[in-house]
Amino acid sequence: MIAKAIKRYERISPRKIKRILDIIRGKGILEAKALLQFQHSRSKRPILKTLDSAVANLKVKIGTARIDDGDLFVKEAKVDEGPTMKRWRAGFRGSAAMIKKRTCHITLVVDSYKPIENKKGD
Repeated sequence: MIAKAIKRYERISPRKIKRILDIIRGKGILEAKALLQFQHSRSKRPILKTLDSAVANLKVKIGTARIDDGDLFVKEAKVDEGPTMKRWRAGFRGSAAMIKKRTCHITLVVDSYKPIENKKGD
């Protein structure tokens, strides 16, 4: 069973997020969290929040069945480009230079190694 979480309009360049997502793609949840914890990048915080959200979505989706974080892995991790904010500042010889403030959308899909059976009742 899979669950997905999307963080939209994050104020970090997609290129910076992609470097971190390439590290955790295909890893177990516990290993991915450990790898994110030791990254020296500002982009680790929204990825960690999105990962926690995807795990929580899966736990809500399966209902009363118990699942351990060790049984889950990151099935898909991708980043898409969001809208770019355009700002202006003074440039060379009185001209205007454009500054692009990029945004991105982070998508994480979490799956379990073994099939999950929902317990009826309880």
